Amino acid sequence: GGAAMAAVRDVEIDPEGTFKYILVRLQRPGGEEQRDIVRGTKAAEFHNHIFEKVNPEMEKLGYECKCLGGGKIDHNSKDKKIRVFGLSTGYGKADHSVTVEILKKVYTDYEITWSDDKK
Repeated sequence: GGAAMAAVRDVEIDPEGTFKYILVRLQRPGGEEQRDIVRGTKAAEFHNHIFEKVNPEMEKLGYECKCLGGGKIDHNSKDKKIRVFGLSTGYGKADHSVTVEILKKVYTDYEITWSDDKK
């Protein structure tokens, strides 16, 4: 169980630019084991486009997915800065502080901040 979940990357976001993101909770049906992942891409015009891509991928691995909310990520790879802000109209606002903690696991040498600003 744990190995398969560990194989799912904590973060998959575009390497540059400003784009929508969602915070997704993975859970084994009937199991205690759960974890949160961050997904974001410029290719998604709406937050649900991201979820519609992640959900089937995770279902194949045997997880139930729940979107905990969304927002935007501003990723500046040159200055090694990530800013998390905004919200999703459909899913509501993700807990950006949780998102930041997940991002920090991957982008260890970045300055990562969040706010409830809309833009």
